[in-house]
Amino acid sequence: MGGVPVKHHTKSKVGRRRSHLALKPSQIAVCPSCQAPVMPHRMCGNCGSYKGSVVKAPRLRVKKEATK
Repeated sequence: MGGVPVKHHTKSKVGRRRSHLALKPSQIAVCPSCQAPVMPHRMCGNCGSYKGSVVKAPRLRVKKEATK
């Protein structure tokens, strides 16, 4: 058989333990080269730059032609 808790945990003790489980709002920075919103310490998905240098060339979106 498994272990059984000997003492009851009060609501306040459970609440204090769970107080750190709340979601925190994400921090959003601005890309210095294209002014797009980016996550901190990550490459810009719009222009592909990170810390002032181009890390990855941005993808060009190609429009699909309708074929009938």
